[in-house]
Amino acid sequence: MEAPLTTASRRRHTWAPPPDASEIVKRVHAMLHPRNIVVVGATDKPGNYAERIWNNLIRYGYEGGLYPINARRETIWGVTCYKDFSSLPDAPDHVLVLVPARFAVQVIRDAAAAGARSATIVTSGFDELQDADSQRLAAELQQAVRETGLAVTGPNCLGNLSAGERLFTNIDDRIVTMEPGPVAIAGQSGAIVMAIRQTLEDRGVGIGYMVTTGNEAGLETPDLIAYYAADPQVRVIVVYLEGVRDTRSFRDACKAARAAGKPVIALKLGASEGGRAAAMAHTGALAGSIETFDAISTREGVIRARNMDELIETTECFVHASLPRGDRLAAVTLSGGKRGLLIDAFHSAGLNFAPLGQAASAKLANMLGPGSIVGNPLDAGFAAVVDPSVYLQSIKLMIDDPDTDIVIIDAELPKAPHELRERNLRIVNEIAGRAAKPVIYISAMSIGFTEFTKGLRRQLAHLTVMQGMDRAVTAIKSLINYASLPKEVPDVVSSSKAPARALLEKTLKAAQGAALDEVASKKLLKAYGIPISKEAIAQSAAEAIKIAKSIGFPVVAKVVSPDILHKSDIGGVVLDINSPAEVKKAYEAIMARVKKLKGKPRLEGILIAQQVKADLELVVGASLDAEMGPVVLFGTGGIDIELMKDVALSGAPLDEAEARALIARTKAGVKIAGYRGKGPLHEASVVKALVGLSNLIADAGSRIASIDVNPFLINARTGVAVDALIVLNNAAAQKSAEDAATH
Repeated sequence: MEAPLTTASRRRHTWAPPPDASEIVKRVHAMLHPRNIVVVGATDKPGNYAERIWNNLIRYGYEGGLYPINARRETIWGVTCYKDFSSLPDAPDHVLVLVPARFAVQVIRDAAAAGARSATIVTSGFDELQDADSQRLAAELQQAVRETGLAVTGPNCLGNLSAGERLFTNIDDRIVTMEPGPVAIAGQSGAIVMAIRQTLEDRGVGIGYMVTTGNEAGLETPDLIAYYAADPQVRVIVVYLEGVRDTRSFRDACKAARAAGKPVIALKLGASEGGRAAAMAHTGALAGSIETFDAISTREGVIRARNMDELIETTECFVHASLPRGDRLAAVTLSGGKRGLLIDAFHSAGLNFAPLGQAASAKLANMLGPGSIVGNPLDAGFAAVVDPSVYLQSIKLMIDDPDTDIVIIDAELPKAPHELRERNLRIVNEIAGRAAKPVIYISAMSIGFTEFTKGLRRQLAHLTVMQGMDRAVTAIKSLINYASLPKEVPDVVSSSKAPARALLEKTLKAAQGAALDEVASKKLLKAYGIPISKEAIAQSAAEAIKIAKSIGFPVVAKVVSPDILHKSDIGGVVLDINSPAEVKKAYEAIMARVKKLKGKPRLEGILIAQQVKADLELVVGASLDAEMGPVVLFGTGGIDIELMKDVALSGAPLDEAEARALIARTKAGVKIAGYRGKGPLHEASVVKALVGLSNLIADAGSRIASIDVNPFLINARTGVAVDALIVLNNAAAQKSAEDAATH
């Protein structure tokens, strides 16, 4: 009646973590390579999760011990059923929890006490629900996981795959090719992760691991990234992220993957509502969560796919294509129309086809004959009709040309046997295997893979086969960008001085309300090295005139109030003041406007400031993203900032080299470098401002929500901050954000 289910005597996966591996890596390894699996909550009710998982373990030949537990049964599924952990023939190792939520916490504690090292909690009914009982159970489960030290995935997950162990603790009843492959997948959504696995497998891409993390009461996605980075059999890491809970662990895991040369391809959910609500300054409003995620994670070699189709193509690209030496593209097509599509598609992504080398051009001209297009991309269509061998010769010539880094072939795999096309594919595959560059087939549109296509695809190990022109172009650009990254990114730490940090602590301790006023904000910015315009605050019109005379005309007058965040919106800014009489008039006009405002905002005076002649208005700022932590923003500023949206983001803190790279990513950076005959502007002041701001937001930890310097004025000789707003991350700031969102 009962099959012999004993501890495995052999494993198809031979790697084991070295003694100096991190505890996380060791714990994940124990979960994915268990000695036995215990199914707690075994029941033969038709179609239930426990039975489906058990059937998958049997179907794919898991070689470790398999033990069901149900105190009410002596046999189930044709094998002995055990009452509890103490009655098992072996100590439990990996435990599958399928009991109702109210019993799951005790199962975890009992499993750990019996010697288990890991668990997967398939059961739902925890913090994915909003009722008090479910939230309480979630907190109790997290505490149990922490106290026991078990490596736990879930709750509310759909199980895992470890191909080398023939382990499939998953409910999916679609056929799995149980062969260790180069891709490892992790993510919170079981349905999405399983769909990714199925689609990649249909494309001939092998999956070594698949882990669904669910609510992540124990192991989180970064823990899986860290493990995949350490396992030498994994080459590409694919993740689905609903959110980043621990920025540091996520970035550290991605850095480990990058150091190992393994791209992390991520499908990430949208911008954080909490992050947007907390942003009262322009910087925060423009730095949505997705943009911040890109800015920070790209530093660590993460490639974000915009949708699942793009994720599949990008994964295909990184699995089969070697990293190119550069971005010199070459292509062969059989259609003049497709040639045009290739040129347009790559041009839109900022990529262009390189001129062919002189030797290659001469050979092509001789081979194709008069009247043919001897260019790149190469249209070999007419010549191939006359002589079919020309097509294959053209491809070989492109691959052999030392002046090309990537060779693209416009074609798709056949759906049925086709002697000539199959022969050509195998020849190109052989040539590509000897080439020191990627060879990529692109189908302009998506086509279905038949069983014949799938079988043929598996024979072409050295070719990348991609579908959809735009998705392929995006993936190839990601490949080029990833190849240009250094393997390791050193941690950039704040370079601020002790007096600046002391003033920060003093200012934040004394601060009341949602934001610092302009004077307090600028004082703090100046301490961090950001150039500030000449200015002083006046309590009367006479004092304003005196300050203006000492600064020199023209000047600007601005209201100073911690309750008025955007001064120009209420007429609180007057420009181009050129005489004492105009100073008096501006002072009195601003005071009158403030007195008419509802809520009686606190008024600390009128700021009289130097009016700087600017060749360019910039915005520099920083924000605390709800998921990714501190981020710095730079771009075109002034009143049209939201309209222009010429901004770029980077993680904080920055060093000078990263600040210059940030500037170069914008149109403003082009103007600073000198544009259309105009000389360069004072970039050094902008670099100083960006480094200072990045240090300030990093030093503040979670206490500053955003810093907005708009405009930062720059000319050929200098650059200065003429307006500043620092929004605090406290209860008052949150209330102000909520009030703003409702009006």
